[in-house]
Amino acid sequence: MAFPLLALGRAWYIHRAFIIFTIFMFKRDDAGHEIETIIGPTVKVEGDFAAAGDVVVEGAVSGQLRTEQSLRIGEQAKITANVSAGAALVAGEIVGNVTVRETLEITSTGKIFGDIRTKVLAVAAGAQINGKVEVGEHRARTEPKPREHVPDPNRPPLPKAKLAA
Repeated sequence: MAFPLLALGRAWYIHRAFIIFTIFMFKRDDAGHEIETIIGPTVKVEGDFAAAGDVVVEGAVSGQLRTEQSLRIGEQAKITANVSAGAALVAGEIVGNVTVRETLEITSTGKIFGDIRTKVLAVAAGAQINGKVEVGEHRARTEPKPREHVPDPNRPPLPKAKLAA
């Protein structure tokens, strides 16, 4: 009779471990969104990293970092990459250009060394930004047409320059 209880106990522990693993792998953020990828504090990613879902970075990334959804950079995270996201919260450090389609929030511990382009920017006291910042709706840029030179009929002509021989 002790054997079935032992087996039941072992199955329960395995089942409980699977549930904990599943909860960790499909963790939800504070807003209730499902987090697809977590780069932990001991993980270093080199190269191009692209995701379709929400991403949390607590470790290091160098290269390119892109996600279609939200990106959260933890306080200890070090990013040396150009970053592109749907929305972003930065509490760590980014060295590279940052493009966010919607809202970029930089906490008091956040640091961005590069150009920023976003629709909405929220910066906490103590945050550091070193680069060009563009905020608002971004339309396709069109180069202005060069103006044609139209001489003013009321202006006297300039004297001709003499070249030294």
